[in-house]
Amino acid sequence: MPAQPRFPERPGGIAFGGDYNPEQWPREVQEEDIELMRQAGVNLVSLGVFTWALAEPAEGRYEFGWLDEIIDRLDAAGISVDLATPTAAPPPWFSRAYPQSLPVNRDGVRLGVGGRQNACPSSPEYRRATAALARQLAERYRDHPSVVMWHVHNEYGAPLGECFCETSVLAFRDWLRATYHDLDALNSAWGTLFWSQCYSAWEEIDAPRANHTVINPAQLLDFARFTSGEHLACFTLQRDILREITPDKPVTTNFMTTNCKSMDLWRWAPEVDVVANDHYLNAEVDDNHINLAMSADLSRSLGEGRPWMLMEHSTGAVSWQSRNIAKLPGQMRRNSLGHVARGSDSVLFFQWRASRFGAEKFHSAMVPQAGKDSGIWRDVVQLGSDLRKLGGVRGSRVKAEVAVIWDWESYWALELDWRPSRDLNFRERMDAFYTALWREHATVDFVHPSGDLSGYRLVVAPSLYLLSEHAAKNLHRHVEAGGHLLVSYFSGIADEHDIVHSGPYPGALRDVLGLSIEEFHPLRAGETIALSNGQHGRIWSERVRPAGAVAAVDFADGPDAGHPAITRHDYGRGVAWYVASSIDDLRPLLSQALDEASVTRPRDLPETLEVVQRGGHLFLINHDTAPAKMIGVHGVSLLDGQACAGSVIVAGGSVSVIALY
Repeated sequence: MPAQPRFPERPGGIAFGGDYNPEQWPREVQEEDIELMRQAGVNLVSLGVFTWALAEPAEGRYEFGWLDEIIDRLDAAGISVDLATPTAAPPPWFSRAYPQSLPVNRDGVRLGVGGRQNACPSSPEYRRATAALARQLAERYRDHPSVVMWHVHNEYGAPLGECFCETSVLAFRDWLRATYHDLDALNSAWGTLFWSQCYSAWEEIDAPRANHTVINPAQLLDFARFTSGEHLACFTLQRDILREITPDKPVTTNFMTTNCKSMDLWRWAPEVDVVANDHYLNAEVDDNHINLAMSADLSRSLGEGRPWMLMEHSTGAVSWQSRNIAKLPGQMRRNSLGHVARGSDSVLFFQWRASRFGAEKFHSAMVPQAGKDSGIWRDVVQLGSDLRKLGGVRGSRVKAEVAVIWDWESYWALELDWRPSRDLNFRERMDAFYTALWREHATVDFVHPSGDLSGYRLVVAPSLYLLSEHAAKNLHRHVEAGGHLLVSYFSGIADEHDIVHSGPYPGALRDVLGLSIEEFHPLRAGETIALSNGQHGRIWSERVRPAGAVAAVDFADGPDAGHPAITRHDYGRGVAWYVASSIDDLRPLLSQALDEASVTRPRDLPETLEVVQRGGHLFLINHDTAPAKMIGVHGVSLLDGQACAGSVIVAGGSVSVIALY
């Protein structure tokens, strides 16, 4: 992270607002917007995200009069601006002038215009144009008091991730030269002796285009790293210009922490002044508030525990999902305050006013098509009132005693072709373990496998197929020093080049887990196997051979009947657990591991009551329709002013925020 990560000084308290697109509306509607923003308590808007065609209607001709007028109007109303560089959607004139900038997919098809993110991140013409536009904006608004921060681009890596054009191929070769320095090192890392792929010249290396069979997995992995880096270079190019001209204004871009596989956000996070995230609830998933919590925890963790910004979420339906399912009464409030509970100092939406045209016209907004006479508008006004009461939460932190390892490189490598089972899925394991921890009321941070583990009593590795020797030693040291570790199957298998660690599986984790694996036995689709504790496993089974570890649960049938399914290993001053299948219910195992690691957490609560302490404030979010009670709480409820003298009752579907005594 930067030496002094910066949150915008204005507005004070919790920032409230969202993407504002006044260019879509006539003057009278823009003026109404200001009055409605006052009524709702809006104090920050993201402006200009998709306005390149207006800001630069022809190459080198910049027009900002329309933007001046809008920013001045917001300034007069006391509303701060998060000003975007509108580089996520190049206008048609740019694509026509520079057709070579249009991205090419894996099949060699050059994509057209009419969408967004329609430029290759390696294109020199694209980079030159975006740098020029960022400079013009910075010079224009360097001293404007309402422009309090910069919002570079929009959602890097989605929907465009990789590009396979010739420009990308040349850039990939340059990246490989810088990474490996010579071809012998590259051939060794990529295992090119297999299938006669040895390279004798850099010019022989291509992008991993479509092929009639699978591509070298190490090449695919490096191309994913390269792609993430090319997008990051596009960001830092603009960021450096903005910092040069406006060093007082923070610069960020909006991540999609759990929903964008293609960007390695551990490498991105140190490059932004404040972590910002977009999160959209998947309306068709049961208990989707748990994924919301995971996204918020990951956002906070990327910033090393510092407050972050919720840059976008929805008041209701999301237009790009297969069914535009509206949120239930109270759900938007719970969602918004759930993000604040887990570290966000802002509640921002896409978008302020629902569009009448374009691809997202059926997306919900703070001002819906129905206008003020709507439930959404009344909920927005109420939320603004709630957030004004929570100003004292700003700047405080969430403390966690449990860490979950999340590694984008392992995510990429696990889901390449020809793994032992098509059911090996990074998010399936992450979601399963996080859900169980959430239901156990354990507050969680996410960490990189090489990150600092010293502050955590329990570290959980749900899916860690790719693991370098350096990172493996980090996990060993954690357990040796007295920490606890819980590892799920198919972890520690290959190194950072996707080369299997020498010796029996799970190579890099054999010693700390106190076991070896003779053979994998992935299960058939839908197949289940019984465990000795009455539970069942699916997806995976394997022949575990203890070498110091003790079996806690055995397989009762299937290919590994009588052999360990869950093991426990005393190692140094700590303990390492291993689970060799996808079991029905992880909670009993995690509850035992949490207890043995002495993790403090609320007890005897309904699992539907979300409990998070942020600084001196306790957030209680009731996701059930029945009221829920928590004892041992002393303080005052900030949202209704009621005193809590030993207990608090949270109404069904409601939220309480207690300032603790």
